[in-house]
Amino acid sequence: MSKQSDHIAPAKGVDSLKDQEAAEGADPAMMEHVEGLLRGVGEDPSREGLRRTPLRVAKSLRFLTDGYRMDAPSMLQAAVFESDTDEMVVVKDIEIYSLCEHHMLPFFGRAHVAYLPRDKIVGLSKLARVVDVFARRLQVQERLTSQIANAIQEALRPLGVGVIIEAQHLCMMMRGVTKQNSSTVTSCMVGGFRSDPKTRQEFLEIVNR
Repeated sequence: MSKQSDHIAPAKGVDSLKDQEAAEGADPAMMEHVEGLLRGVGEDPSREGLRRTPLRVAKSLRFLTDGYRMDAPSMLQAAVFESDTDEMVVVKDIEIYSLCEHHMLPFFGRAHVAYLPRDKIVGLSKLARVVDVFARRLQVQERLTSQIANAIQEALRPLGVGVIIEAQHLCMMMRGVTKQNSSTVTSCMVGGFRSDPKTRQEFLEIVNR
């Protein structure tokens, strides 16, 4: 009796799925890589449940990394207004979903963003949007935190900017040390938030309230 081959056949129907990529926003090259990953883990891309997986993954990754196709300064500048207020502005508990650049596994949590106006304010929704601009890229939490703060500082030139991110990382929870209850906190303080302990303390109290 002949030995059955271990070779997994190419996925059936994938070519037709690639024909849909222009309409559905997927990258054919990315779909081919996903097929290769499926074979690499021992799966059969032609299996019914996986036939559309390359298309779905390609579309999903396109969405999860659309921050590369956004410009934070332009987005912020579009909603800047003159103002004589100098009181702290805080938007807290902004949801964050991002991908770790080391393992491409998700990390997720909350961002707290504050600034001290100097003649200008920005639409509150833009503070949440600038978080998404940088979160929807391959990231490390430390860099994400500073990118958000620096973008706001450059766009508004305020008296100070403070950003705190609290997140859980699946690369620590699902693999490696497998610590499900761990969380990571990073902060970036610019201007008055760094130089003035009272300002920094006020921000921390608002975040923890």
